[in-house]
Amino acid sequence: MSDIINGLPNICGLEKQIIPTAVQRKKKYYSNISNLKFSNINSSFGIALHMHQPSIPASSDDIWNSSIISNLQHMFEHQGIGDNHNAGVFMQCYKRLSWIVPNLVSNGKNPRVMLDYSGNLFWGLRQMENGSALEDMKRVTCDQNFRKNFEWLGTMWSHAVASSTPVPDIKLHILAWRNHFASIFGEEEVRRVKGFSPPEMHLPIHPDVCYEYIKALKECGYEWLMVQEHSIENMDGSGIRRQHFPHTLVAKNSEGKVEEITVLIKTQGSDTKLVAQMQPYYEAKGLARQDYADKNIPPFVCQIGDGENGGVMMNEFPPGYDQAYNQIGYEGTVGLNGSEYLEFLQDNGIDESKFIKVQPVSQNRIWKEINGKYAQGAADKAIDQIKTKDHGYNLDKGSWTSDRSWTKGYEHVLDPINQLSAAFHEKCDNITIDPNSHTYREALLYLLLSQTSCFRYWGAGIWTEYAKEICRRGFEALKKI
Repeated sequence: MSDIINGLPNICGLEKQIIPTAVQRKKKYYSNISNLKFSNINSSFGIALHMHQPSIPASSDDIWNSSIISNLQHMFEHQGIGDNHNAGVFMQCYKRLSWIVPNLVSNGKNPRVMLDYSGNLFWGLRQMENGSALEDMKRVTCDQNFRKNFEWLGTMWSHAVASSTPVPDIKLHILAWRNHFASIFGEEEVRRVKGFSPPEMHLPIHPDVCYEYIKALKECGYEWLMVQEHSIENMDGSGIRRQHFPHTLVAKNSEGKVEEITVLIKTQGSDTKLVAQMQPYYEAKGLARQDYADKNIPPFVCQIGDGENGGVMMNEFPPGYDQAYNQIGYEGTVGLNGSEYLEFLQDNGIDESKFIKVQPVSQNRIWKEINGKYAQGAADKAIDQIKTKDHGYNLDKGSWTSDRSWTKGYEHVLDPINQLSAAFHEKCDNITIDPNSHTYREALLYLLLSQTSCFRYWGAGIWTEYAKEICRRGFEALKKI
């Protein structure tokens, strides 16, 4: 199996192999191989590193005729611009866990780390240095000696933010990531990917979008989702109070249909220092077992941060991580990965139906307005009614920051993206498609690439031009099908 097929990333064609069966979903992949004893754990923590580089048409100054390359490659080729001089350090960040973790293990330590790499990054790393970074990470990922130390988290293939992604494309991103991961690391490893890390820690507030999002995650084999503390609320609209314990996210749509998924809660804001300086460990040291879901269990302090972005992650994380794990033993306060923690709870009789139920923040007002009158379009109608009474009401709070909209002000980018999505589905949903065909894979690639969050995050200018050019290529690719 290859992760590059005729020059394109392997993002489709393995759908039957990448979704775990019912038997495989019940399998304990982490607690069964853990070298920790749950009864000896007083408190716990987990850290995740998010890694991403967008793919852009920038192999030359003529973007209309440029090949798609990684922004990291562009940084290497333009060292004198901005902070591009950090390109070499970034590259080291993408593979350094492949020696940091084994070194700690060889010294009798017991490290844990969760990893979230976008599909764009996978593709870009394969294009650079003969794929050395991917091969380094593959070596430790597939080594049974380190399976207890690493946990990969799934994500949207092209780092697309759910609420500004056309709903029919959400599942395409989720499947593309699993397909691409399997083509790099193998089908056995993709079945071990049980947790999902959303780009920008974004959780859609709109009930219909959130419902489709969670439904797609579950259909693709995911068992839990990481969420930002302030992106959820209790079912009565109040703020959460037990953030160090798993909750159940309830996703209900306008028609009253419900999907539920376990969530682990990332606390506090987006400051990368929290991970770089191993704050979750030091916070967990001050905590103890508590009663939750009718059992006495250890809390879990969860944090995620950019794995390469900023001086603290580039320079402070390695010694901070090393220092912390040189203090951490096999009991008391320990590091755990998310699925390891949740499997331990299952092993010890914790009934997930007793987890506290939560919903996306600001939804309580929508349900009060709907007042049990479920029907197609009920959420849109309720939101409009709320806005007539409260002009400040919006659906922009569900990510790592509560003051950024992922749609407002970006219409000049979103319009061609939405048009490409509509054209893609008009063409591909009405005919029998061979997912292994080059023409389909090319059209799908441009569709997914166009929805990369960076094209909205960075606003107008060259990033807008990148997005428009990718959309143009997408339309051209559709003509070939």
